Amino acid sequence: MSAAPTVSVIMAVYNGAVLLPATLASLRAQTLTHWELIAVDDCSKDDSVAVLERLDDPRVRVIRAEVNGGPVVARNIAFAAARGRYVAGLDQDDISLPERFAQQVAYLDAHQDVALVSSATDYLIDNKRHPGNWPRPLTPVLIDWLMLVQNPIAWSSVMFRADAARRLDPFERPEMRYVEDFDLYQRLRPHGRVAQIDEVLMLYRCHAGGASQVFNGTMRAHAELLLRERHQSLLGDGAPDIAALLVRHVMAREPVPDIETLNRLFSGIAVLRQEFGAQHREDLTAVDSEISQLWWRVCRASVRSGSLLLHRTLGSQPMPLGAAADLLTSQVIGGMRAVKRGLSRLG
Repeated sequence: MSAAPTVSVIMAVYNGAVLLPATLASLRAQTLTHWELIAVDDCSKDDSVAVLERLDDPRVRVIRAEVNGGPVVARNIAFAAARGRYVAGLDQDDISLPERFAQQVAYLDAHQDVALVSSATDYLIDNKRHPGNWPRPLTPVLIDWLMLVQNPIAWSSVMFRADAARRLDPFERPEMRYVEDFDLYQRLRPHGRVAQIDEVLMLYRCHAGGASQVFNGTMRAHAELLLRERHQSLLGDGAPDIAALLVRHVMAREPVPDIETLNRLFSGIAVLRQEFGAQHREDLTAVDSEISQLWWRVCRASVRSGSLLLHRTLGSQPMPLGAAADLLTSQVIGGMRAVKRGLSRLG
């Protein structure tokens, strides 16, 4: 057997033959070449295995699952076979930019207190690149905060220490299917900090067949469970019951229906922020700025939808520069939408 690679890439594969070639090409274009790919085919019905085998690359290892167990089971199989000191996540349809592995390996080598490092991420929609909507730049303390309210990291952008992940049993929890990446970050955190390189090193492909589109209901339910667990571990019985609101209005970005829901959501966030501040000695200016930005984004979406009136959102909350004018424009749009809804009911 050849020497262990620096990086093991783990990939669950299922009916990915159409998009796999571009993903595999992005792997082979990496400037750091000492990697292996462990691709677990989850009983694909297309030519996925043939696409992988046609590469004829000794760094690519294909494991055929005996039964279709879903992506969590497939990634657990892949992780068990990983030989590298670092492990990189990559889905079958995403694109790693050429410097990704080199920069992440250098970062982990230089920061021994970091268990996982991600990168900034852009979207790939109809083969066109668009800016991602993940918060950035992200410091480790800001990531710690954001993991209380949303998933701030894309799976295909992460690289983590294999020895830290081997302390987890199992590697990914099947009961957290479709939020297993978010769950993994939470469970890795006690073994080291989570950081991000503020450079786009990955392109996240958005398409109708993606899991986030197909399994939306299951994903939301498991995200609620995960956040509720996290809040209770932080605050015990005094934890605010806002997990469902966070999933709906922060993660899914649905407008809040009324001022009472808005107040309940941010009152709960204030409780989390107070306890978070008590446990962290770092400068939390970025955390408070992110909470302010979040308040503005939620209000903007709700005013624009017509579910909230502008004067109900204004108060003592600070807003980003230009946000007041933007909210005013949003109210005009929201009013027009409300009129259209009224007319459609009359019709």
